[in-house]
Amino acid sequence: MRGPDQDLVITIEAPRGREIAGLIEERVQYSHANYPPESVHTLPLHLLDRPEITFWTARFRGALVGCTALLCHADGSGELKSMFIRPASRGLGFSKLLLQAVEAKAKELKLSRLDLETGPKSHAALRLYEVAGYRLRGPFAEYKDDPNSVFMTKDLAT
Repeated sequence: MRGPDQDLVITIEAPRGREIAGLIEERVQYSHANYPPESVHTLPLHLLDRPEITFWTARFRGALVGCTALLCHADGSGELKSMFIRPASRGLGFSKLLLQAVEAKAKELKLSRLDLETGPKSHAALRLYEVAGYRLRGPFAEYKDDPNSVFMTKDLAT
């Protein structure tokens, strides 16, 4: 999938290698800098490399600028995981394109809905999800109610 300016390439990749490990580590550091440890739900690299997870990268002019993942649950729903854009590349619409890629794959897999957990300090992400049709919901899967978590969902059956 290519972005509108053709300089952004979004692809499904195995979450392996130093470059991707560095990006995931940035994501983990960001989470720990903004939230207490018990509220950090970022998956480490080795847990992203499982059959029930599809992992995407976003590369702008060849440089790795972001990633996301889709975790398929046994109940037929999906979960958006590990959405992250490097700070220098934020505000350029890359997260919207990653989200569109995840939603397209979720629909292809005939998942009933997409759920997500993010932090209340992630204002741009919350706005992105709201504009994309996500609505607030309570905790799902193994999450617990947490003032440092915002839970959202989008029905894919329509």
